[in-house]
Amino acid sequence: MFRVLVSRTFQKQFGKLSKKMQERIKAGLKELEKDPFKPRPNADIKPLKDTKPQKYRLRIADYRIVYCVESDVIKVIEIFERGRGYRK
Repeated sequence: MFRVLVSRTFQKQFGKLSKKMQERIKAGLKELEKDPFKPRPNADIKPLKDTKPQKYRLRIADYRIVYCVESDVIKVIEIFERGRGYRK
């Protein structure tokens, strides 16, 4: 089982979302606790190319959540709307 920690950047961005979307994202983060590497229903996960340390993206509707994994801790970096692009 993994533990999820969220950054302040994520918290600010998350607070601006609708309550309905916040609930969907919370459910997605709960799903990450089981296995943050393997794509499955309710967890559309892909590794991001050329990132050090390795980062992953979780897709929930039109939002993308970027995170990295260190031992048993998932560090959620940010959330943004589709189309913005990823920062390295």
